[in-house]
Amino acid sequence: MRRAVAIVTALVLFGEAVGVVLINAVLATVVENQSMSLAGMDPAAMSTGTRVMGGVFGLLLALCGLIALLAGVRDRSPGRFRRIVLIGCAVAHGVLGAVTVGLVGWGAFAFMMLVLALLVFTLLAYGPETPAGDGPSEEPVLAAA
Repeated sequence: MRRAVAIVTALVLFGEAVGVVLINAVLATVVENQSMSLAGMDPAAMSTGTRVMGGVFGLLLALCGLIALLAGVRDRSPGRFRRIVLIGCAVAHGVLGAVTVGLVGWGAFAFMMLVLALLVFTLLAYGPETPAGDGPSEEPVLAAA
């Protein structure tokens, strides 16, 4: 079951990456076409910044999706750095989920919590691996008389 959840998590993150890039592209186009400005900032700079931000967020979400996909396909725990990346992604989804309740609504909150749950389940299902010699032994302990 953990392989299926990791693969579903990866697919959801890939879809979210595409969605974030598209939303930021639309926002950048609107800012550019309307010549919107914030505190006298150049509209071209705002449009470019929005496009770059969307691309960076999309790449980060795709990276998290790739890490989850590799964990699911290999059926192995991600390494330390990859686990940290997935934990950061989960924290970001938790914080953004709290923000979306007021700004977007309960539907967006539910989606963010679904992605958070998938990430947490993937992290828990693929806990850190312990080498074979480091775990407790299966042999009974004999008491000295």
